[in-house]
Amino acid sequence: MRKLSLGILLVFCNLFATFAGEIKGVVFSKSGERLEFVTIQLKGTNTGGTTDSRGRFNFRKLTNGHYTLVLSSVSYKTKELKVELPTDNGVVVMDSVILEPTTQELDEIVVTGNASKYNTRDISNSIRLGQPLLRIPQNVQVVGSQIMADQQIVSMSDGIARNVSGVTKLEHWGDSYTRINMRGSRAAAFREGMNVTSSWGPLTEDMSYVERVEFIKGPAGFMMSNGEPSGIYNVVTKKPTGQTKGEATFTYGSYDFYRAAIDLDGKLDQTGRLLYRFNAMGQTTNSHRAHEFAKRYSIAPVISYQLDPKTKLTAEYNFQYMQSSNIGSYYAFSPDGYATLPQDYSILEPGLEPTTVNDHTLILNLQHQFNKDWKLTAQTAYFNYNRQGSSMWPGSLSANGDMIRNVSIGDAINEMKFGQLYLNGKAQTGQVSHTVLAGFDAGDKHAWYDWSKSFALDSIGTYNIYNTKYNGGSPYYGYPSFDRSKSLKERANNTQITQSYVGLYLQDVLGFFNDRLLLTLAGRYTYVKDSSYGTTQTKERHFSPRVGLNFSIDENTSVYALYDQTFSPKMGMLRSGKKVKPITGNNWEAGIKRNWFNNRWSTSLTVYQILKDNETSSDPQNTPQESYLIQVGQSKSKGVEIDVQGEIVRNLSVIANYAYTDYKVSKSVNASQPVGTRLPGYAKQNFNIWLKYKFTQGMLDGFSLSAGQTSQLDRSSWNWGSTLNNTQSLPDYFRFDAALGWRKNNLNLALNIYNVFDRYLYSGSPYGNYYYWQSEAPRNFRLSMSYSF
Repeated sequence: MRKLSLGILLVFCNLFATFAGEIKGVVFSKSGERLEFVTIQLKGTNTGGTTDSRGRFNFRKLTNGHYTLVLSSVSYKTKELKVELPTDNGVVVMDSVILEPTTQELDEIVVTGNASKYNTRDISNSIRLGQPLLRIPQNVQVVGSQIMADQQIVSMSDGIARNVSGVTKLEHWGDSYTRINMRGSRAAAFREGMNVTSSWGPLTEDMSYVERVEFIKGPAGFMMSNGEPSGIYNVVTKKPTGQTKGEATFTYGSYDFYRAAIDLDGKLDQTGRLLYRFNAMGQTTNSHRAHEFAKRYSIAPVISYQLDPKTKLTAEYNFQYMQSSNIGSYYAFSPDGYATLPQDYSILEPGLEPTTVNDHTLILNLQHQFNKDWKLTAQTAYFNYNRQGSSMWPGSLSANGDMIRNVSIGDAINEMKFGQLYLNGKAQTGQVSHTVLAGFDAGDKHAWYDWSKSFALDSIGTYNIYNTKYNGGSPYYGYPSFDRSKSLKERANNTQITQSYVGLYLQDVLGFFNDRLLLTLAGRYTYVKDSSYGTTQTKERHFSPRVGLNFSIDENTSVYALYDQTFSPKMGMLRSGKKVKPITGNNWEAGIKRNWFNNRWSTSLTVYQILKDNETSSDPQNTPQESYLIQVGQSKSKGVEIDVQGEIVRNLSVIANYAYTDYKVSKSVNASQPVGTRLPGYAKQNFNIWLKYKFTQGMLDGFSLSAGQTSQLDRSSWNWGSTLNNTQSLPDYFRFDAALGWRKNNLNLALNIYNVFDRYLYSGSPYGNYYYWQSEAPRNFRLSMSYSF
């Protein structure tokens, strides 16, 4: 009886216990290609699934013990892997499972610790190269989901730049638009390999539906879409994995920050051919500045269907909604210099109409695997951004602090359509291997803007910036009511921007000496038509070559050199009404990359020089509602970049980077920008570090501690021009953040504290006869709870 009672007790304990054991990994072919659609079964159970588009698999909610994984796929021999899961809360990470066309084999893998999730070996399929980061002759960095979770990054503008060398974010319209700069100038915004950059867009991506963000430094012709000489960042969204799982997250923070998000992943049929991924998020927050608020929600369903063993169709829809206070209210203004007003100072009136944005994205992706060596991908997408609201800026600001606040209408529509077709393949000619990429892409962008109406809130002497007790109430002239009886497309007669292009790309990576030496030969032909702000449509044709070398010193170390060109039509206009010339850029780059201790962490060192012809800069006479440009001739950007990421010792993970950047006019065609003039928009020295230590034993088992700092030295922001004498420079920037985490089974708690030392941090620029700046929040926190199921 005692034995029976004990047995029943053990059964009930097992029934109600929550297990968080996990086995996951990535499946590769012998040539290093990630294998999709590999069937994986836990032998002796009904548990199974298939690898996703990046070769990944994941089994969760496992108890400790011994398991045998059975892997099978067309054209590959079945393989069995024996795995030991040491504890109920353990994680086995199989970084490189290789399938070969050989006899069945049995390998034994025993993992006792958790491998780092900070280090990434590979890029996404949307980068198209099909090579590990180590073998790409260019500086490419990846910020993955674990880094974003540990730092509680909730949007593209929310501190993600600290994780990559030399990347900075310029201040603008709060969280509605993210301006990323690297190597001295703007980085183009990409989504799933498509260039979605616009004058004031795209709408900042919420991280609830984002899997990773990839930063490609320098020209990137292989991305098919037109890019920028400085580089691009590519946002990769979450896709179905074939595993049934989910996660719910709730976050509370300073300034009434409330956020809820859910991520669901699973199958819609028993065969696993029809898969889904669904992400949804709702968020509301106020600000350290009075009357400022933002509300956001997003939904992101994705469905993939395996049409046959070699063909998969994926349909993805993303919708983002944002409502916020006036988008121009984030600034402070003073004739006396930066930070001469309180950190919480605001010019905002609570009665102003809010700004609303509706952002829709639809992407269709079709992949067909002819065989293990050749794959065809077709992709089409439609993006629609619609904003209604207003902005504000001083109409005048006197030396005594009297300001007239102007509010202007700020409506916008941005429509983009893309089509891409590209072929990846491998071949062998004698002792030389070939990795081929051939592609075609076409795009059409059309934007409509209306800034035609403005309204003065104040009369002279009725508002003063030094009257910090000003309560607003009703402004002297009340609030504007803009006439929107006509549609925006009717109102935007001379405030339209259009661009359409067609591109062809061909690349061959030739492998010599068993692929120890890789030679990249590539070229892109681009034909583009564009017009802006009423200018006559222009047509341009350009061929851009790319040559790269990568040599493997050993299996974990490579050195590389690269010459690349870019052709980037500039959507903009000179104040004279003339269209700006397209930017062409030449990039010389060399570096060394290394993976350490079985890919637990990686390092890269890069030196580069970029020459940009027909360089442009903002017209110093611009208002924030204007986007006129001036052409400065040729610019030269050069520098050094160092990146370190991964688990450097057991349980200690790190993200560290340093960049030195020098960006100046090298040939001048404009008297206001002589040779040697430093161009704005970067910090000469940029250093970041983030450390995380995870406790795995004793009373602190499950806890983690994190801390990091961001430093920017000798920095600059926008260049609007100034009539001030002896203008101030931005001071050096330093911010320190910290975090405490606790994970037990499927429950995770995290507390992040930002700006720990409570510094008055800001970024800004001289403008006319005054300075403007945007302040960051004082010391603040976020507390999150997530549950995986």
